[in-house]
Amino acid sequence: MAEQNQNQDMQKPHKRRVRYKGTHPRTFEEKYKEREPEKYAETIKKVISKGSTPAGMHLSICVDEILEFLQIQPGQRGLDATLGYGGHSRRMLEKLEGSGHLYGLDVDPIEIVKTTARLRENGFGEEILTVRQMNFAEIDLLSEEVGKFDFVLADLGVSSMQIDNPERGFTYKAEGPLDLRLDPEKGVSAADRLKEVTREELTGMLAENSDEPYAEEIAREVLKRNRKKEYIRTTTQFKEAIETALGFLPEEERKEAVVKSCKRCFQALRIDVNSEFEVLYSFLEKLPGVMAPGGRAAILTFHSGEDRLVKHYFKEGKKAGLYQEISEEVIRPSAEECQRNPRARSTKMRWAIRAQE
Repeated sequence: MAEQNQNQDMQKPHKRRVRYKGTHPRTFEEKYKEREPEKYAETIKKVISKGSTPAGMHLSICVDEILEFLQIQPGQRGLDATLGYGGHSRRMLEKLEGSGHLYGLDVDPIEIVKTTARLRENGFGEEILTVRQMNFAEIDLLSEEVGKFDFVLADLGVSSMQIDNPERGFTYKAEGPLDLRLDPEKGVSAADRLKEVTREELTGMLAENSDEPYAEEIAREVLKRNRKKEYIRTTTQFKEAIETALGFLPEEERKEAVVKSCKRCFQALRIDVNSEFEVLYSFLEKLPGVMAPGGRAAILTFHSGEDRLVKHYFKEGKKAGLYQEISEEVIRPSAEECQRNPRARSTKMRWAIRAQE
């Protein structure tokens, strides 16, 4: 039997790492070192020093500002409502100093497994960290089970691991299926959404979710393709439709306009597919009810629509006596952090402190 197994192993083709042209890897698949940060620490250090985010990794934003506000003490109960890569959670767990408990939530079934393993390997066991695959709109259900929280963090941005992986379809910069779902096991993909959408719906979606100035022209082009049964299935096809729709612009303006419209349109479609505004409404409405008296909540937003909602709910919560204090102005990442991590530039942080009962 041992000899038979040995022969079978010998017959298996050796899987070589992806080869690439030139001196540096370019695609996500080629960047195998960047996707193994524990194994290739020097490579990771070099990529970050150049102001880039390593593929398959996420650089947490406003960590110092968040920790300064939350004032985490050993023995407290906390919630990371959007676990992501786990960078914020790791620093919050360190502040607990082995006493208390942190709950981490995420809807992404792919990344939550990797992040949980990463945090366990860093020494944070089940006695201090519980990870759940659930939407943060359901924080009331979690609180009913485990009690109220002394501190809460919600980072509303899409993680770099999701953006950089072309298989997830979050970026126009790489060919991949136009999916855009945070949980690819639920709901409909962005491609299927575009296939069934009406022109009026798409125009409204692009305008309301991302303030797209060419919403009508882009919607017209997408529906033109649908009528011909040339359905948009990939990220590249969606980008090409946007380029075609903006073909009327002067050549010297077109390139930059296409890049900006691609960013806005992918964002608008992602928001729609994941019902992000509806989920955020629910989270913000339930937030005061899951916070302990004097509890602190910090929220990171990445576009104006999110920030307006957070600002509104915090102001209304203070008027209603639910919060004793809220941030009057947004807190932004430092210039040094933005230089080190360009993806931090659009970040805004707002906070609220639960009223004492």
